[in-house]
Amino acid sequence: MANPEEGHAPTSVKSGAATVTEAPSKAQTAAAAVKKAPDGGPDPAKVRRRIIWTCIWGFLAANLLMFMRFFFPRALFEPSTICDLGPPSDYLLGVSDRFKQKCRIYVVREPTRIFAIFAKCTHLGCTPDWKPSENKFKCPCHGSGYTPEGINFEGPAPRPMDRAHIEIDSSGRMIADTSRLYSWYKSQGGKDEFEEPGAYIQV
Repeated sequence: MANPEEGHAPTSVKSGAATVTEAPSKAQTAAAAVKKAPDGGPDPAKVRRRIIWTCIWGFLAANLLMFMRFFFPRALFEPSTICDLGPPSDYLLGVSDRFKQKCRIYVVREPTRIFAIFAKCTHLGCTPDWKPSENKFKCPCHGSGYTPEGINFEGPAPRPMDRAHIEIDSSGRMIADTSRLYSWYKSQGGKDEFEEPGAYIQV
């Protein structure tokens, strides 16, 4: 009989006139499989199983996190709409852009009043720039133009820019609130809210 370790080929045993062929044993089959596998390489079946189980556990973990998310409050952290503009004495006649970046506000001082223009173009919401050399506000998006008072006079803007609520607190500082706006739909014959209390400060 041949040595089992030399392969899994069936062996023949002669018994009288008949020849009996023996099936390879399990040990022989396993030994042959080991010989056919790449030396030191990973088992492809095990790799596939690991990938499948990784995907399954990843899917379950993601769903668990989404489920747990419902137990936590969803708070929105938005910038404050209140802006401290300082005392009126800080401003000379004309347009000041010192709060353009921080509060999106232009402070305008006239001989008898101060008001805060909310720097949002009434066309598509871009932030107009103040052009001192041209004495006007100019929207960089579509060319809308506004007077120093924020009144539209060129481009596609349909109405003047809004004005933020402004008041003087107990310490004598001007406080603007961009959540309270005053508008003027002049082209539609709407009410002029620029003359309402809170739309300006008398100086």
